[in-house]
Amino acid sequence: MAGVSVPLITMHHAYIVTERTKGIQNMPNVRDHDASVYLRLQGDTLSVGGYEHNPIFWDDVSDKFAFSLFDLDWDVFMQHIDGAVNRVPALEQTGIKSTVCGPESFTANHKPLMGEAPEVRGFFLGCGFNSAGTMLGGGCSKELAHWIIHGRPEKDMYGYDIRRFHHSLTNNNRWIRDRSHESYTKNYSVVFPFDEHLASRNMRKDPFHQVLQEHGCVFQERHGWERPGWFSRDGHAPVLDYDYYGAYDVPKNTDYKYREIVGKEYTFDFPPHHDVICDECLTCRNAIAVFDMSYFGKFYLTGPDAKKAADWLFTADVNKAPGSTVYTCMLNKRGGVESDLTVSRLEPSPAHLPLTPESNGEAYYLAIGGGVAQHNWSHIQAVLQDQGFRCTLIDHTEDMGMISSIQGHKSRVLKQTTVHSCTHTLSNFSSVRAMRLSFVGEMGWELHIPKESCLPVYHAVMAAGAKYGICNAGYRAIDSLSIEKGYRHWHADLHPDDTPLEAGLAFTCKMKTSIPFLGWKALEAQKAEGLRRRIVCFTVDEKVPMFGLETIFRNSVPVGLRRSEFGFAIDKTIASTVTVLKPAVNQVRYCPCRLFQIRLLRGSILAL
Repeated sequence: MAGVSVPLITMHHAYIVTERTKGIQNMPNVRDHDASVYLRLQGDTLSVGGYEHNPIFWDDVSDKFAFSLFDLDWDVFMQHIDGAVNRVPALEQTGIKSTVCGPESFTANHKPLMGEAPEVRGFFLGCGFNSAGTMLGGGCSKELAHWIIHGRPEKDMYGYDIRRFHHSLTNNNRWIRDRSHESYTKNYSVVFPFDEHLASRNMRKDPFHQVLQEHGCVFQERHGWERPGWFSRDGHAPVLDYDYYGAYDVPKNTDYKYREIVGKEYTFDFPPHHDVICDECLTCRNAIAVFDMSYFGKFYLTGPDAKKAADWLFTADVNKAPGSTVYTCMLNKRGGVESDLTVSRLEPSPAHLPLTPESNGEAYYLAIGGGVAQHNWSHIQAVLQDQGFRCTLIDHTEDMGMISSIQGHKSRVLKQTTVHSCTHTLSNFSSVRAMRLSFVGEMGWELHIPKESCLPVYHAVMAAGAKYGICNAGYRAIDSLSIEKGYRHWHADLHPDDTPLEAGLAFTCKMKTSIPFLGWKALEAQKAEGLRRRIVCFTVDEKVPMFGLETIFRNSVPVGLRRSEFGFAIDKTIASTVTVLKPAVNQVRYCPCRLFQIRLLRGSILAL
């Protein structure tokens, strides 16, 4: 109707109510994760339901079905009866009072769809509650109302924001159906830190995918992209088509190496491939490593008002010499960080796509974390529209690869050797944008490459780096290396309700200039008042795994953990958390020492 894609799928969802059962009053509700079944108390009866592996899809939704119910399919539901009887044997002799089976909408990650639709300004979503509407409705309604009135919610709602999904996925029926099925089926499964989806894979692949797979790449899925996670020593492990876990008479994949690898990582201890990731990290620190980061968003900002827009959008002064690249943030009106990214100023030139757009004036190249590219795109478009800037935002993500990065202390000599090799040995070689950047704390370069030239450049890099001990490395290594350096990951340890001052990113803000930017007034007020909280980093002397899901206590008060990784160069676990400063302090580097404790996912408590 409005041109908005709403990625929902409808399934039959059911529960039964037992006859009266003696002695169960005031007993607790029960959820059996192994059987994927729940037993909920209703006076002296029980309601029994769950999440089966073979739910019935409702493909032909009728507008005349309102407030109606389906007949219960006992062949599907009996698995829940069996699970409930296994947990509470007395139910085997208990009658069934009533059944309820109705349509319920489900989403690709079993979380609601909320916020302003990317396609239409002013069109807000509040749907897809995955049979948890009663539980989530009150809080979500409050946040959605604030979102509509003020332009953003009071709390960090990114996990529910429709913009967490890329627009190429939200109207893809295969992605919606397969991923929603897997999320439904695994709703009661234990959530392990390094789990990966098996459904809706290979939706978006970059030019390096095949060659990296041949080198043993174990891929992760983010924003629809297959991105390198780490590189197995046991050969390639391709991701196969989704088999619905054997449901619906779909043959279950056999000898599925990728599934076996992911299954071995179902642990709250160090993963079994800890040593492999260690080698990737230390090779980067001591020699040189190559990271494929092609899934990054790659946008161009052009137009008559491009400079005005860049000044207003970005916290840093990006108007340096043409060819310069600046790390910066984008903020909301409250000064919260909506994004961190790099911005390169381009020279006016005729079009040479995808590396340079046609521009008679200012033009900027934006490189943005791939997992949040849709969020960034929507944020920029909204600001351009609200301010009336005469600008065009162009997306060339699919047209370019990104070897990001040639990282390590030997990267400079390799870059020089590679440029020489590319120039003299590669026929029909297109231009490459080389950016002097690092996200791992070592000297590094990013090579932004037209799609057709990606493989020749990659092979030239690997050949030139062979004598320096070059290796492929993945995002598991980047996560470790970057936290050692203290770099922030947006929405891992940096949230949209954190300001740059609180996050230690004041250096990205042009507050000593006369150039205003979005969120500037909020930062000025916070600076004058003093900080009341800070994102801080700490290490753990005891060699224990942490994943960013643990509870941190500061002076016995829970404060929560944002992000954690093992730092292989320092041989310690590193984590970031938020600490409250009382009273407020004006020194943005100041954080008073206090007693910290952490409750590990394995149950033990450590003093920090």
